[in-house]
Amino acid sequence: MSGWLPAAPCTPDGCARHTGAVRAPLPAALLLLSGCALVLLGVACVPLVRLLGAGPRRRLTRRWARAVPRAFGVRVLVRHATDRGPNGGELVVANHISWLDIPLVASVLPGRMVAKREIRCWPLLGSLAALGGTLFIDRDRLRALPAAVRTIATALRSGSRVVVFPEGSTWCGRGGGGAFRPAVFQAAIDARGTVRPVRISYRASAHRTADHWSGPGAGAVAFVGADPLAASLWRVVRAAGLTAHIDVLAPIPADSEDGRRALARRARTAVLGPEEPRRTGRSGQTAVASDRANRPAESVHH
Repeated sequence: MSGWLPAAPCTPDGCARHTGAVRAPLPAALLLLSGCALVLLGVACVPLVRLLGAGPRRRLTRRWARAVPRAFGVRVLVRHATDRGPNGGELVVANHISWLDIPLVASVLPGRMVAKREIRCWPLLGSLAALGGTLFIDRDRLRALPAAVRTIATALRSGSRVVVFPEGSTWCGRGGGGAFRPAVFQAAIDARGTVRPVRISYRASAHRTADHWSGPGAGAVAFVGADPLAASLWRVVRAAGLTAHIDVLAPIPADSEDGRRALARRARTAVLGPEEPRRTGRSGQTAVASDRANRPAESVHH
C-alpha cells in the first residue's frame, strides 16, 4: 500500500446512515433530478467557460458550485478567517467526508483539484474534472509519488490554487478523522507557498448538538468504502434539514525548516484538532478526542 492509498475504517453499513427527519420520496426525487441536471449543465458549459478570463471563470465556477449542494437540498454555511491570504498559489487542504466536499470547497476557494487517476474514467464527472484542470495522480505506485509532488509544486509556482484532501480517503465525520499524508505538503514547501486549511462538517437541523462532528448529518452525506454513488445521492436528498458547514481558516506559511511532516500536523490540527491515539469501545468502533475551538465569525450563503 502506497503513501497515496491510505484506508479509513468507515463502512457504508456502519457509518453511512441517516437517523433524523426525512423527506417524502416525491420531493426527494425532484431534488435528485434538479441536482443531477445542474451537474450535467456544468459538464456541458465547461468548454465555453474555459474561454473566459480568469476572473469571470472563477466567479461562474463559484456560483455553480454553490448551487449544486442547494440543488440537492443541502443548505450551506460559510465562515471565513479574518486573514483571507493570497488569491492564488496556495495549497488548500480539507478533511474529506463526501462527494459534496468538492463543490463546497469550489464554492469558496475554486482551484485545481488533486484526484486519483481512476476518476478520469468516471462517466461525465471524469470529463468535467479533466476540463476543470484537475491534477490526476497515480496513487497505486509509490514510485509515482515524486512526480506527483513535482506536478503540484509546478502548479503552485504558476500561481494556481491547488485543492487536496490529504486524508487520502473519505471518513464518515463522526470520529477524529485520518492523518494528513505529508507528501503533498512537500509541494507547498518546494513552491514556497502557503497552506490554507478548510474544515468541512455536516449537521442535521433536527439534531442540534454541541459537537456537530458527531451529529447524524455526517452519516447522511458520508460517502465511504464501497458505497454506491446512487445510494449516496438518494440518502442525501432523503435527509431533511441538512446544513454543510465550511470553515475557511487562516493560512499557514509553508516553512521548509519545519519539514513536510510538521506542516501536515499543523494543518491537521487546524482542521480536525490534534491527532490522538484511538481507543476501542464496546461496539468495536474507534473514538478520537479533538479540539474544536477557535472558529471564525460566520457569514451565510443560502
